[in-house]
Amino acid sequence: MQHHQTVPDLTSAESLEIYPAGLKIAGGEGDAWKDVRVSMFSLDTEMEQYDMPGIAEPFLVWIMSGEAETMEREGENDEWMISKIKAGSLYLTTAAVPYQFQWRRSSKEPFRVLLVILSLPLVEQALISIYGDRAKQAEMQDISGFNDPLLVQLLTCLQSELKQKEASRMFIQGIGQSIAVHLARNYIRFTNTTKLSSKLPRYLLKKITDWMKVNLAEEFRLSRLAQQAQMSEFHFNRLFKKAMGTPPSQYFIRLRIEEAKKQLRETKLTVLVIANNVGYTNPSHFARLFKKDTGLTPREYREKNRY
Repeated sequence: MQHHQTVPDLTSAESLEIYPAGLKIAGGEGDAWKDVRVSMFSLDTEMEQYDMPGIAEPFLVWIMSGEAETMEREGENDEWMISKIKAGSLYLTTAAVPYQFQWRRSSKEPFRVLLVILSLPLVEQALISIYGDRAKQAEMQDISGFNDPLLVQLLTCLQSELKQKEASRMFIQGIGQSIAVHLARNYIRFTNTTKLSSKLPRYLLKKITDWMKVNLAEEFRLSRLAQQAQMSEFHFNRLFKKAMGTPPSQYFIRLRIEEAKKQLRETKLTVLVIANNVGYTNPSHFARLFKKDTGLTPREYREKNRY
C-alpha cells in the first residue's frame, strides 16, 4: 500500500508523527514530554511504502513486537538498504534529509514500534558533558536495524510512562538525558568540521572515488565503500549522493562506461574483453548499460569514434 500524502523535505518534531504509516495507539501529551517526544504505532498491513521528511532532531525507532524486512533509500535512483528486523531492533536517524522507507511483515504477531524524538538542547548538553570543546566536532551516526539492550531498557521506561495518568516531567527528563548520554558515548564519529554538517570530507571523497577508478573490475559493494568511510551504508549513500549528485552505484557505472569508451577508442580489444575489463561478465547487460549512457551500442561507438 503506497501513501500519496504530500510530504515536505523537512518538518518539525511535532509534525513528524503524522507521516509514518500505521495507526497511532499512544503518545505523550503536555509539557512533561516537551524535550522527549514519544509515540507508539501499530502497523497492521502486510507491507507498506511511504516517504519520510527530515527533521533537525535525532530520533529513535524501537521495534517492540513483530518481524519484518525493511528497505530504505534517499531517492528514486538510490539502492535500497535492506535490514531484517525483529522485536528489540532499533533505528537511529540523525541526518535532516527526506528518505523513502518500506517494510514487509514476516510474522503474524502485531508489528508495533515506538518513535522517540530527542530535543536538540538535550543532545547538545549530553555531547558537551562528555566531549567538552570537542562536542562541536561530534556527529551522531545513522544506524539501521541494530541491537542495544541497554537502550531498549531506557525506551521501555518511556513506554511505561505513557501509561501513567499524569506523566512526570522529572522522570521523562532523566530518562531522556540517559538516552542522550548513551547515544553520545556509543554512536558518535568526529568530523574535521566545526559544525554538525552532513558532508563527506573532500579527502575522504577523493580516497573513495580513486579506489573506485582503480577497481572497476571489482563487484560493486556499497558495504565496502561505507566501511572505508567508517559510516553506515545508508548514511554513506546519502552523503556521497549529496557530494557527487548521484549515488555511488550509479557513479561506479559511469566510471566503468567511461573506461569502456576509452578502450573502444584506443585499443583493438574485442567488446567482450573490454566488458570483462570493466567488470561485466554478461555482454548483453554491458551493451544495455552502454547504450543507455551513449545512445549507441559498443560497436557503433567504436566505429564512430575510432582514432
